[in-house]
Amino acid sequence: AGLIARLHAAWKKAAQTANLAVGMPDYENYVRHRRAAHPDQAVMSYAEFFRERQDARYGSAANPRCC
Repeated sequence: AGLIARLHAAWKKAAQTANLAVGMPDYENYVRHRRAAHPDQAVMSYAEFFRERQDARYGSAANPRCC
């Protein structure tokens, strides 16, 4: 692979690591899993996925977490 492709792969890996470090799962992995394991079910958009992960971690207005 060329230098640009290697740099792009390294950047994606660094971004994925940073997201995981702050508790944000990788959307691309989520999509891959849903399409492989649950092909009959809808895949959330990135915005839906982000909100669902934020709510699961911090709670939502309907289901707040105190700690």
